Amino acid sequence: MANCIFCKIISGDIPSSVLYEDEDFKAIMDISPASRGHVIILSKKHFENLFELEDNVAARVLIVARKLAIAMKEELNCEGINLLQNNGEVAGQSVFHIHFHLIPRYKGDNVKVTWTPGKYAEGEASELAQIIANRIL
Repeated sequence: MANCIFCKIISGDIPSSVLYEDEDFKAIMDISPASRGHVIILSKKHFENLFELEDNVAARVLIVARKLAIAMKEELNCEGINLLQNNGEVAGQSVFHIHFHLIPRYKGDNVKVTWTPGKYAEGEASELAQIIANRIL
């Protein structure tokens, strides 16, 4: 995509700090990190979001994320890691090229990934599960 900033990073038109690259992915340091060591995993093939992602790419990204997370935990001495991926503007997606955030977590880091827990009405969870299950292809 000609105007996609992540496509330009992948092609090398825009410089980045690359820590991992293979035939399907490029992992770079986020230029606006939530915490020290924040990494973004980019699919080399342009997909707008999870809904467009091919199954083989979806399967491989978790393998790559795990490799990076292990290295990050060992080298950065972080106490945990968030793996985040947003789909759609309402969900916080600002660059419409699928990407995955690996955010190292440190005690007192002030990174917030929270929501107010809700509750289902009697039988609602089962009903929703059935509706979604019926749609799985």
